[in-house]
Amino acid sequence: MDKKLTVGGKRKTALAKATIVEGSGKIMINRTPYENLDFFKKLVIDEPIEIAKKVLGGVNFDIIVNVKGGGSESRIEASRLAIARAILSFTKSEALKKEFVKYDKNLLIADTRRKEAYKPGDSKARKKRQKSFR
Repeated sequence: MDKKLTVGGKRKTALAKATIVEGSGKIMINRTPYENLDFFKKLVIDEPIEIAKKVLGGVNFDIIVNVKGGGSESRIEASRLAIARAILSFTKSEALKKEFVKYDKNLLIADTRRKEAYKPGDSKARKKRQKSFR
């Protein structure tokens, strides 16, 4: 039986689940090949894949990512985190983990920042009502 792993990644309110199986290197995000994303989003998804190719000498797995919630950028970052974690869990390579952390620690560690809560009687989290003394 093929080895199959499901790993998650979060960014703000976006939640991504990456399922990795042995294969030829196809990566799908919400049933769409990631090559169809616009250029900069494709580059963000490419980062963990290119590092894995360099360290492992090629990719022999397929990744299917289901992502929901959040905005478009949060979805991409959650997908990137899930993909990197899936590759690392699948290969169990210490060298790959070191390369990921050296390149960007947010490839493996989720960014826990969230939107600040509104304060009572104000219009935004930090902005206060202006006073006019005349």
